[in-house]
Amino acid sequence: MAITFEGALAGHDKALLFRSARSAVLANNIANSDTPNYKARDISFESMMSQSMRSQLSMDVTNEKHLSQTSGFTSIDADALLYRTPSQPSLDGNTVDMQREQAEFAQNSLQFDTSFLFLDRKISGMKKALSGGR
Repeated sequence: MAITFEGALAGHDKALLFRSARSAVLANNIANSDTPNYKARDISFESMMSQSMRSQLSMDVTNEKHLSQTSGFTSIDADALLYRTPSQPSLDGNTVDMQREQAEFAQNSLQFDTSFLFLDRKISGMKKALSGGR
């Protein structure tokens, strides 16, 4: 049985892609905090996983000129984005709560760093195994 990179990385690569996508959504909320009628959005890991599972339907390549299908969290599907329910709606219809967005952004950043550290350790361990422990 062959070891694949996808299996060896144990999903940490997908976690990094998810954290990057969520960071972009949260940054967009922060950037639009003063835009009237802007509705704050967020993305959940569950919705991204279901999007990824839908995109991983296997396709047979019958000709070398066919494009291969890429899987993972390379882009955000509009179905994966969720609207955030405001705790205190503003008069102009904007639902961005700056304190919450900044806290979510900071937490997501820490989780990104943690996923990156796990991925770095996995790759270091694989390099060490391939070089015979040197």
